[in-house]
This record gives sequence, structure tokens and C-alpha cells, in this order.
Amino acid sequence: MFKLLNILFVEDDAIEVMMFVRVLQKIGSNHRLIEARNGEEALAVLNTKEVIPDIILLDLNMPKLNGIEFLKIVKSNELTKHIPVIIFTTSNNHRDIATCYKIGISGYIIKPLKYEDYLVLVQKTLEYWSSNELL
Repeated sequence: MFKLLNILFVEDDAIEVMMFVRVLQKIGSNHRLIEARNGEEALAVLNTKEVIPDIILLDLNMPKLNGIEFLKIVKSNELTKHIPVIIFTTSNNHRDIATCYKIGISGYIIKPLKYEDYLVLVQKTLEYWSSNELL
């Protein structure tokens, strides 16, 4: 049984956001998408406590507050440290991967270049997380 997710999508690239939204529409997803263009905006979303995301999809390379800085804040906060954070980035830097796992991510996904691969990857990721028991 799949449940609807509240997804906090933290991405500074408008084209990436449009593609993610397009994929959600294409796969017929009814998940709720909350967008943030950088770590500062994402923290503001979390601080309002209006909607607590079930998962966070996080880009690493962003202005103002980058993904790793945001991740450290989220994982050090008692109210947010339980939220699964999945890195969703183009960076395959092994130092970034190791750092993110050390901080406490739930997964690290490198964005595929081909749209069809991107669509399948997003669909499988959301199916996986919507079938898990989350807090």
C-alpha cells in the first residue's frame, strides 16, 4: 500500500524543478511537493512547522546555504533529524558521498542525464519511500 508523501524538494535549478514536477505529473503522482530553492528557504519551510515533510530530496550545490550545511542543521535538530534525507545531485564526488552518509542521509542518488532514466529513478524512489513506515 502506497501512502501520499509530503516531499520537500530542495533545488536551485529551475529547469530541474520543472523536470521533477513534469515527472510527478507523468507518473500520476499525488504526492505533495514543497519547493525550496536553497538551504535557507528549506529551513524556513521546516521552521514554519505547517507541513513536516515525510522525505527531503536535497541538491548539494546551491547558493546561500548548500546541501551539506543544510543537512548538518537538519540532522542536529531533535525535531527534524528523523526525516529521511535523500541527496539528489549531479555530484559523484566520493568525499561528498562519504560526508553525507557520515552526517546521516538515507540515500545518495546521482541524477541521470537521460529523461527516461530520470523518470524511472524518481518513480522507483517515491514508490520505495511511500511504502515505508515513516514518522
